[in-house]
Amino acid sequence: MAALILAALLGSIASKGISAFFQTEIALDVFFDPQVIDPEGTRAPDALQAANYQALVKRALEARFPDVSGRRDKQALAGLISRGAGFDLRSMVLADPTLIGTTGRYWVKSSDDADSFVKGKVSRVSSESDRRVKDNEIAWLDALEASGDLKVRFDTTFFTAGDSREPEQAGIRGATVGSFLTLLVTLALSFPFGVLAALYLEEFAPKNRWTDLIEININNLAAVPSIVFGLLGLAMFLGVFGMPRSAPVVGGLVLALMTLPTIIIAGRAALTAVPPSVREAALAVGASKLQVTLHHVLPLAMPGVMTGTIIGMARALGESAPLLMIGMVAFIVDIPGSFTDPATVLPVQIYLWADSPERAFVAKTSAAILVLLAFLVAMNALAVVLRRRFERRW
Repeated sequence: MAALILAALLGSIASKGISAFFQTEIALDVFFDPQVIDPEGTRAPDALQAANYQALVKRALEARFPDVSGRRDKQALAGLISRGAGFDLRSMVLADPTLIGTTGRYWVKSSDDADSFVKGKVSRVSSESDRRVKDNEIAWLDALEASGDLKVRFDTTFFTAGDSREPEQAGIRGATVGSFLTLLVTLALSFPFGVLAALYLEEFAPKNRWTDLIEININNLAAVPSIVFGLLGLAMFLGVFGMPRSAPVVGGLVLALMTLPTIIIAGRAALTAVPPSVREAALAVGASKLQVTLHHVLPLAMPGVMTGTIIGMARALGESAPLLMIGMVAFIVDIPGSFTDPATVLPVQIYLWADSPERAFVAKTSAAILVLLAFLVAMNALAVVLRRRFERRW
């Protein structure tokens, strides 16, 4: 029964999210008018940056349908194209200013409403008042499709762009880079401290009430709700130390605190699994206690330690509650370039898109969930492979 429910859940997510990997695009003959882009002819980057490229897209669309007249109809016609299409043209001109004054055939993204209709999510047989795509817009889309100027293509923007208010322009690259930077900080802090703590408690610490108290607290910390760690990060890292809000370095610190007990427990279990005969043999040939631990016990326990670490990192990758508390829920468009830049992570990006009112964000949310699940499955599979490859049975 559990397997059937899980299959139904994954099937529902996949059926909704698969369409987000494709985007409807429209081919237009765009004239890069010098009077619009650079009327003074200076080719200055600031002038090229500030030009109204969306007007060029509207002109090309109106030239494609010259019989469309009236302000309302022209607005409806312009609504077929994404409001971010002008930014794509701007990027092309900034990369190659020689395009100014030329005419070329370019594929631009359609709006989310037009994309939903082309993908069959809006029924044309329903009443016009019940759908956002009107009859005249349907006729224009049909004409574009009949002439080969409308196609559904694989959407690379979903993997190469950051977040956006426009669903067709939104991507997961910013969240993916933010997750990667956050996990790097988490791993750099939790792994060495976790392994050292496990070595000390298992191999060197005396057995008394203080070490018993430490062990009890480590076990309790492993069961503490993750949002408590977020409250700790909010109070200490942001409130006391004044660290940058919504930065991977702060998110990594919070997740490191949350992951540390898991790594310590897994590390101690791996060290315990090493037979006492290994320690006794090393001591018998004159090795010191430190040499026994570092040269013999730790290498044999490392597969178990790595398995526990990867599982802990996979848990950290899927966390959102502690990161919401430290401000990583902010709307971040730019791709983070360092550990202190504002960033978000995949689970928080999913949370933001799930709360968006646009219909197209439903598919984006499901697609991002599929990507996150793929990362989690890959990390858990890596843990299994490492355990089976390097594990030694005594």
